Amino acid sequence: MSEICTTCGLPKELCVCESIAKESQKIVVKIEKRKFGKPYTVIEGIDPKAIDIEELAKKLKSKFACGGTIKEGKIELQGGHKSKAKETLVSLGFARETIEVK
Repeated sequence: MSEICTTCGLPKELCVCESIAKESQKIVVKIEKRKFGKPYTVIEGIDPKAIDIEELAKKLKSKFACGGTIKEGKIELQGGHKSKAKETLVSLGFARETIEVK
């Protein structure tokens, strides 16, 4: 027997909660300088209750071949990936209009 989503009541295979949540996020992508002038790409504004932020961080780290972490609801990636981050997030299902690159 398959699991039932607690939010929409559909089976997990048919659940659309995460795809709906991806369209309603207001995401900000920016670069921060850290210790020794190293750049970090910070992606913030993702609701960790609606979207599996750990799985998203894992996909981004794999795509950009870098290290990273999740702190206080923000994804921090080592290196300057600001230009590629928007296109990658769009390919993962986020709406292009809701992603702001600073």
